[in-house]
Amino acid sequence: MKTNAQKIVPHLWFDKEAKEAAEFYCSVFPDAKVTSITTLHDTPSGEVDTVSFELWGQNFMAISAGPLFKFNPSVSFFVNFDPSREENASEKLDALWEKLSEGGTALMPLDQYPFSQRYGWIQDKYGVSWQLILTNPEGDPRPPIVPSLLFVGDVCGQAEAAINFYVSVFKNSKLGHLARYPKGMEPDQEGTLMFADFMLENQWFAAMDSAHEHHFSFNEAISFMVSCETQAEIDHYWQKLSAVPEAEQCGWLKDKFGVSWQIVPTAMAEMMSRGTPEQIGRVTEVFLQMKKFDLDRLKQAYEQA
Repeated sequence: MKTNAQKIVPHLWFDKEAKEAAEFYCSVFPDAKVTSITTLHDTPSGEVDTVSFELWGQNFMAISAGPLFKFNPSVSFFVNFDPSREENASEKLDALWEKLSEGGTALMPLDQYPFSQRYGWIQDKYGVSWQLILTNPEGDPRPPIVPSLLFVGDVCGQAEAAINFYVSVFKNSKLGHLARYPKGMEPDQEGTLMFADFMLENQWFAAMDSAHEHHFSFNEAISFMVSCETQAEIDHYWQKLSAVPEAEQCGWLKDKFGVSWQIVPTAMAEMMSRGTPEQIGRVTEVFLQMKKFDLDRLKQAYEQA
């Protein structure tokens, strides 16, 4: 997958470790590289590093912006090892598990489960969660890394409504597999989603409900950045997704399920990676005052003589 082909990019908020974490992930995942590092000055969090990196075809962004948000398993990343496509898939899964386990916590031990010969859910030393699974997809193959949303607490039972909503908002979208909880799996309610996956903008995502007691919910530690070419596109996503006015800030919004999104102009990534320190400073100063991004004002700040 080309770096610029991914419209929706998971964004990880670290206290100070964005660069260190990106380098660690790039050392343990296949086909991985850090693609850019930019330092922003004079933000509310002081000097802030933003890091773009790619792991096995999936782009990520990370920021070091202070201890405001803590990672939790409400957003995790499936890592699919498919024996039909990957030689020694099981051994490679075990090797990655071992590396991610260093300083981490197993949420579900690496073992055989009814749904997979080899599966485990690990929270790594930085707090980011990964679900490693031996798969053999029938029909459409799935990419190696798939972001996954866990609907718990107040939003438990709403995974299906969320999927249908997201599919209605984003283009090039469709539903994938869908497995419901059967009777007798209390506290999970019959008919709610045990697992489902879906495509938004030609990218796969997964979602599931869990009625067990979890002491976490969606937060800003992991958000999804949507790159927009035009102001009309920014306006579309903002109007459709934003449901919590007090969460609107610097292109960030929160939807009705509590998931955080960043609606950003594609041009801004170019400005931040190619601009002079003065240009980056001017753009940063302007965008920090915005809720929804105004593409013309950002361009004016960048081009200012």
